[in-house]
Amino acid sequence: MLKFKLDKILFLDIETVPQTYDYPSLTDEDKLLWEIKFGQTKSRFPEDATPEYGYLNSAGIYSEFGKIVCISVGFITNLQRGDKKEQIIRLKSFYGDDEKKLLEDFASLLRKSYSGLENNLCGHNIKEFDAPYIARRMLINGIALPEILDVAGEKPWNVHFFDTLELWRFGDYKNYTSLKLLTHIFGIPTPKDDIDGSQVAEVYYEEKNVERIATYCEKDVLATARLFLKMQGLPTINDDCVEHVK
Repeated sequence: MLKFKLDKILFLDIETVPQTYDYPSLTDEDKLLWEIKFGQTKSRFPEDATPEYGYLNSAGIYSEFGKIVCISVGFITNLQRGDKKEQIIRLKSFYGDDEKKLLEDFASLLRKSYSGLENNLCGHNIKEFDAPYIARRMLINGIALPEILDVAGEKPWNVHFFDTLELWRFGDYKNYTSLKLLTHIFGIPTPKDDIDGSQVAEVYYEEKNVERIATYCEKDVLATARLFLKMQGLPTINDDCVEHVK
């Protein structure tokens, strides 16, 4: 069983998109560099896939060719309601077209409330995706890394991340288990009334509806928090104990 203080964990998820929605809009140098990257990852795509197809379908997952449009976070706390103390989760999103601004605001939160050895970040695949992606985009945007994200070269015991994907693996690294599958087998309700990850770029570039993306991202944060609690044998969070912070 993990050792942790629940009120010292910040649950998070990010949504990313390609730098441009239109592949021809890339500079010639960017196209050349993407073609090299695509060549290294081409086995993931259909045999006849072009660099343009690969860009539109996967550039957003690479911090060198994508950008963050939303970081959603959640933190669990106790709230006194009448004569009863209840455990609630508060959700908040940093989102918009200005990636540097949302990263600065998120970095400010980490420095203010999540520095020190007792604090942890928690996400699904946070160690291989969310945390390194955020750190790389902060550096690209000229933002100093908050202590909890500055883990390059650190020993594993100095990295304060709880990864629900890693917890589920129990040392088995043969395959990837999605958050959607884990919430299903644990009986955790997940709304299916909106977009999924494959539609984020379309919603961002065509609908220009980043608020919708933030709503979707917060649902994943809530699902991750509930999954973490289940894995630790702790009571889940009821729908009436979810608060959204502006």
